[in-house]
Amino acid sequence: MTWIIGHLLAACIGITLGLIGGGGSVLALPILVYVMGIPPKSAIAMTLVIVGTVSLLGVIPHWRAKNVNFKTALIFGSATMVGAFVGAKIATLPIVTETFQMMLFAIMMLVAAVFMIRRSSKPVAADDTLAFYPPPVCKYCWLWLMTEGLAVGVLTGLVGVGGGFAIVPALVLLGNVPMKQAIGTSLLIIVFNSVAGFLGYLGHVSLNWNLMFSFIVAASIGTIFGAYLAEFVPASRLQKSFGYFLLAVAALVLVQNHQRPQSSRVENHSTARIIQRHSRV
Repeated sequence: MTWIIGHLLAACIGITLGLIGGGGSVLALPILVYVMGIPPKSAIAMTLVIVGTVSLLGVIPHWRAKNVNFKTALIFGSATMVGAFVGAKIATLPIVTETFQMMLFAIMMLVAAVFMIRRSSKPVAADDTLAFYPPPVCKYCWLWLMTEGLAVGVLTGLVGVGGGFAIVPALVLLGNVPMKQAIGTSLLIIVFNSVAGFLGYLGHVSLNWNLMFSFIVAASIGTIFGAYLAEFVPASRLQKSFGYFLLAVAALVLVQNHQRPQSSRVENHSTARIIQRHSRV
């Protein structure tokens, strides 16, 4: 039953991606952790594979429509790949706990949800969708573009989220890339991030390859179905609803991981008392 529920939710990830073009991938990590029972560090590495593969499938229609800027993807993607690999290596250090990673992931979900809700409340025009982003320091400054690429990459390596909500405005505002090209190019950059981040985790965490493959299949089927439904369902209304749903999931993750350290301290304290008693005996 858990396997069925998990894969139905994985299909919902794909449906969301097909309907609104993003956001659904952030659900992969909590589904793997809280439904399938995968340890967070392993789940983050598996999420990178799932997100990267589904994003690669999403690149194909944009590439056919000539909305992928390969030069920009290589320039910006090189910075994000370095950041993702470094972030993954940092995540494998003993000092970086799973609780910290899940808390950071929840904060990123909150940010993504706020952007999604605000975007859905504005007109669909490209200028309006970027209106709530802070103005760029310099409109064509590649240095700032590379710097943001490193930061986005590090977060991707740490928590397994592609960061499309930060990549698209960076490409438009700092890289002078048209909005349609920015969306397609961001998907290719997410693929680069996922590969680099996964290589950083490889050999340091255990992986369930069968579960990864089945999740990819379920999400891919959902993406096709979601793209079909997008012709009949308004995307703006869905974005707002999904944004509030992300807020609820992020709050749940924050609450659970806030309680985990307290329970750990109680267990450690009780263990120390038992050891003291045995030593006295």
